[in-house]
Amino acid sequence: MKKNLLKILALSLFITIIGSLMDSDPKEPIMAMRFLEFFAMLGIIFIFFSIIYYASTFLLRKIKILASK
Repeated sequence: MKKNLLKILALSLFITIIGSLMDSDPKEPIMAMRFLEFFAMLGIIFIFFSIIYYASTFLLRKIKILASK
């Protein structure tokens, strides 16, 4: 489980870095605000991918159990 969370975190970090580099909005003059935006986006993407991953594995396990009966 820990390995899966690290993979999801790495994917989220990669997507967040690419997104922040491709962002065409004017940069905030306050450095703390830039970090806040970055970590907030990282958290949102991480939660989104975690929900998708755990929901899909749960459903696949349930389908597998039902199919074996």
